[in-house]
Amino acid sequence: MHKISEIILSDGVVLDVLGTEKIAAIKELAQILINKNVVINPDEFFKAILRRENLESTGIGQGVAIPHARTSAVKNIAIVFGRSKAGVDFSSLDGQPSHLIFLIAAPEDKKTEYIMTLARLSKLLRKNDARNKLMNIQSPQEVIETITQYE
Repeated sequence: MHKISEIILSDGVVLDVLGTEKIAAIKELAQILINKNVVINPDEFFKAILRRENLESTGIGQGVAIPHARTSAVKNIAIVFGRSKAGVDFSSLDGQPSHLIFLIAAPEDKKTEYIMTLARLSKLLRKNDARNKLMNIQSPQEVIETITQYE
């Protein structure tokens, strides 16, 4: 099983997400995965992500959202991170906007790894210190360092 720090793309960090609503923010982050050839079928990937969002919100509260999909449109498991100072409405359970957005893409056949990744990321993001650090980082490298420190 990979650690979060091993599957978050080092050049997959957006410190200032421009999208102010859920779909725009997801598309902005997904574009990185498309550019890196992690996502081989963008249309299918977006459909899978939106299906997931329509089932239940991936806004887990405390300013965090983890949009995710497991689909054959993805070559290998990867995470992209985006931070939104203004916050994006992910219809979180606590009604708060999401500032820290982790987009997880996984291939269809990596179910166990996908579930473990979600669990590990959720556990890490329950730590107040980790969330506070991620809100205040200045560089993509600091994102990786912070995740490594807390996982």
